[in-house]
Amino acid sequence: MTNQQDELYVIRKPEEWAKSISDQQIIELTKETEFSKNILDEGRDYCYFLNKKFYVTKEQHTEYINMAYTLTDPANLEKASTYDIIIEENETFLIHRISVIRDGQLIDKLQDITIKVLDNENDSASGVISKSKKVNISIKDLRLYDILILEDAREKTFTEKDFVRKEYSRYIWVSPDSYWAYGKYEFELINNRDDEFEYRKNFFRDENGHLIETESGIIPPGTSYIQELNNYLNPTDPNREIFPYVDFATKSEWEKLSNFIYPYYEETINKANLEEFAPTLVEKLNEFDNIEDKIEYAIEYVQNHIYYIYNADEMSGHKPQEAEITFNNKQGDCKAKCILLKVVFDYLGLNSSIILLNYNTDFYLKYYLPSLLAFNHVIVKVEHQGETYYVDPTMRGEFGWLENRSFIYFCHYLEIKPNQTLQIRPSHKFPRFCIDEKVTININGNYGDLEAESIYRYNRANNMRRYFKNTNKREIVDSWNSFFYYSLNYNADRPEMDLREIFKDAVIEIVSDDKKRNELKIKYKARIENPYFTDRNTNERFLMYFDRNITKTNVRDYIHKDASFWHNFDSEKYEINLYTDQKIDVNEKYTVQESTINDDYFSYTSRKKIQNNGGSVYIEYNPTTNHEIKLDEFERFRNNHYIIADSNFGLGVDIIEAGIGNWMKFKMKKIFK
Repeated sequence: MTNQQDELYVIRKPEEWAKSISDQQIIELTKETEFSKNILDEGRDYCYFLNKKFYVTKEQHTEYINMAYTLTDPANLEKASTYDIIIEENETFLIHRISVIRDGQLIDKLQDITIKVLDNENDSASGVISKSKKVNISIKDLRLYDILILEDAREKTFTEKDFVRKEYSRYIWVSPDSYWAYGKYEFELINNRDDEFEYRKNFFRDENGHLIETESGIIPPGTSYIQELNNYLNPTDPNREIFPYVDFATKSEWEKLSNFIYPYYEETINKANLEEFAPTLVEKLNEFDNIEDKIEYAIEYVQNHIYYIYNADEMSGHKPQEAEITFNNKQGDCKAKCILLKVVFDYLGLNSSIILLNYNTDFYLKYYLPSLLAFNHVIVKVEHQGETYYVDPTMRGEFGWLENRSFIYFCHYLEIKPNQTLQIRPSHKFPRFCIDEKVTININGNYGDLEAESIYRYNRANNMRRYFKNTNKREIVDSWNSFFYYSLNYNADRPEMDLREIFKDAVIEIVSDDKKRNELKIKYKARIENPYFTDRNTNERFLMYFDRNITKTNVRDYIHKDASFWHNFDSEKYEINLYTDQKIDVNEKYTVQESTINDDYFSYTSRKKIQNNGGSVYIEYNPTTNHEIKLDEFERFRNNHYIIADSNFGLGVDIIEAGIGNWMKFKMKKIFK
């Protein structure tokens, strides 16, 4: 097959720098060894060799792979028979060799392949624009127990809009998947640029599994970095450890990088004159007397009226779009939307700037080498009345004055200003509770009235609005029913019952919605038949309400050895009132138990008011959020959450049954308890 489509793929021999191996060398490398036999006997597939290279110049970079692996698993055979290669804009897929070893013979399969080029525009309706293509390759007559040899490369040529990649290159090598075993694994980064590369090795371990100190070094022009592994099966525990990786980047400093990128943004911002290209927007802003209303309108205009286009191929490649173009076209990527919002903020006299960040790899930024290509997103940082706020204009369905809007969680960022370095965002305390909830249960006879009133603020208010807007009302009621089913412990004494039979006449409604304060109030009501939890062994009755969301299970279950814990909890306030027409044990240990915790990262109080026929608990959880908790500080933090989980996250009362016999039984139980 020699036909090519628009040079998206080409069948040709590899370049000299790839140091391709001969057919005879391949046959030698795919001979069985004691190591390969043991792996195959375990039922795994096995990779005899994998040569991976990254070749980089100032004009292009190429990723080359030459590998041979077994097809003993039917699922892997199916994946190998037909697979897709995603080709970015200005990228070419180079096919060097496709062959198999069958019964000891090397068979060329290039004549048995079918290639189709398909569009990769599967998300364009939601604003995700990609000029990439899918090269679909089908290989006829692959058989179970073949050894498949693939040798290919992806070559990307830089254009003018790749000005960042031309000046600064970056690559990350991550250790192989823990499923595959390798007879011989070699990675090589070949620096054919005219400047130095730097490398940094992170999360490598010694033979005993202990972390090795980070290693770094320089790769001069015209030289290589080589990583070799023999008879290798990755020992990393993916549930508790971070895979070892090597970060490669053109040698630089954060200050130099900020000085490089800043002029492109500054030039675009300085060109803008809001009064000239957006007089209607200026007129609308001037109608507001309150600066808070002006800011709110500006943010929501850019968020809601400017269509967000995420061009995956160009995010770190091209210069920011001018504000006038964004305003007139009513669309743009994150850089375009941020430029427009900053121009509006400038008009309003606010001190603002654009910052680079990466939500997905925020944890790793402190380990990465300085590189602009470590970021994939921009947002706006703005100062107002002595406070710093962060606004992501690509978000939608967000409301409120600036101080009441959703809080964006991230730690590391690079401000697009001269002479900047990587910054750590300060931790945060919410001035008001994110959720303020009051639950009241009144029981008379065998029926109880349940009422819950919840006030949501910040992120929770916006999320709850979306939930109510997009969810069927009956489904919403069922969700609240399910929550109370577990909070009242009914799952333990009536697991077979339909929730709609437990919570009769359940209704839920939005009582009020203050979009300026970004405060949403919701009320739920239901009538409960047989409202007490009954112990099936002793037939004793209890009334209890424990909100398991308070206990932070993810803290108590956290077991990672490498990654610090990211503390991003909301502030919470609860009032729980349980009233009954029965007498209760006012001296029961857990009924009267209170708690006070003052941790470095949160404060927690649980206060009780107990009466003869019921009681109330008042709970407040105030975290210092958006904070990284290091592993050596984590255990005390975890232990304090065990204290919360020890019956300090709600209220339970023991019912004293009427009658002299029950009273005597109760007294005897107290004596011998």
